[in-house]
Amino acid sequence: MNTQTKITPIDFQIVTQKIKDSKLESIGGATIREIKKLVDEIEKSTGERFVRMEMGIPGLPPTKVGVEAEIEALKKGVAAIYPDIYGIQSLKVETARFVKLFMNIEVSPESCVPTGGSMMGSFAAFMTLNRCNPDKDTSLLIDPGFPVHRQQLKVLGQKIASFDVYNYRGDKLKDKLESILSEGNISCMLYSNPNNPSWICFTEKELKIIGDMCNKYDVIAIEDLAYFAMDFRRDMSKPGVPPYQPSVANYTDNYILTISSSKAFSYAGQRIGMMVISDELYDRSYPNLKKYYAKDLFGHSMIYGSIYAMSAGISHSAQYALAAIFKAANDGTLDFVEEVKEYGEKAKIMKELFTDNGFKIVYDKDDGEPIADGFYFTFAYPGFSGDELLHELLYYGISAISLAITGSERLEGIRACVSLVKRDQFKDLEFRLKKFNQDHPLT
Repeated sequence: MNTQTKITPIDFQIVTQKIKDSKLESIGGATIREIKKLVDEIEKSTGERFVRMEMGIPGLPPTKVGVEAEIEALKKGVAAIYPDIYGIQSLKVETARFVKLFMNIEVSPESCVPTGGSMMGSFAAFMTLNRCNPDKDTSLLIDPGFPVHRQQLKVLGQKIASFDVYNYRGDKLKDKLESILSEGNISCMLYSNPNNPSWICFTEKELKIIGDMCNKYDVIAIEDLAYFAMDFRRDMSKPGVPPYQPSVANYTDNYILTISSSKAFSYAGQRIGMMVISDELYDRSYPNLKKYYAKDLFGHSMIYGSIYAMSAGISHSAQYALAAIFKAANDGTLDFVEEVKEYGEKAKIMKELFTDNGFKIVYDKDDGEPIADGFYFTFAYPGFSGDELLHELLYYGISAISLAITGSERLEGIRACVSLVKRDQFKDLEFRLKKFNQDHPLT
């Protein structure tokens, strides 16, 4: 049936006009924030509530212990004082404890540095790592990935290499990395685990391959742990008790971890995260750094060069909040994993609603094991490209983002985030998906 002649759940004429007004060249090529603005405008004009899956925003209340600690810090007057650029001591100590208790990784408090969210951490890492060795001027992105990481490298004017990991799981990953790293120009490689947008999770075997390759070619792994311990297939909620959050840090000293407070602790609004640098890398000398920074030591250049150039310290009160959150988790009085299991439960229900109505899960396996239910999932509909599907779903009151902007080669796919979808919307989602299936019958 022709789209222009059918009755859609959201007023066809208004949606069409708002898409035109947005001046977006294509819906599939739009950024997350551009999609958000477009849907905001459609909701405002129609009065209809969308099933919003475009933004990776926490959908749960912030961790209470953090809020209380931040309020107390503000009452004591920290808002008037610049925080130390390297972070308050209590946060550094509790971060090192957290990494030990939930990852079984030893790192000194000195190597734990606050950043304005993980995004600032990755930006500072790219900036510094691509200046360590003049022969290593390219960052490798293991895709699919968070679109802003690619944007950061473009803003920095730095070179990018990338590949979609879906067809290189298990033993195939070694040969793929070997073929890229052997060129000798890669300074670092970044990936998220669990992965945004696909929610794949690297196995220990794959993390060992990454670590071994980092050792062999002197490449630094930037491990984005924005969804810490959120592979709900394994209970990683008990401090000091295995299983732990998997990490490349078990297999190499060439690592930087970025630990976010946004999703695991629902503390996104305060823009606080931690960069954890291996002690060995923190103290390493790179003579080329002297061209840009006061010293040739990596840790010093990172903190007093790159991070200081971005901000004169990270939000003082938010540091006290995150320190209190980590301490509560470390002491076993806060089960932060239990608090975010709601995402996995919602994903299971929503994925079934999609597959019951003709949609397919795009990234569906973890090296042969069924994908976990978590913060994101990916879907497609036969006969549609991701761009076409994203465009069409707007008429059905469903928003998401195209996998095309994530470095994915699965251009038929869309990324859905479950966090902002309320359970009272499930019936509406089911109705809209059934209507979509009826209007686009599968032969």
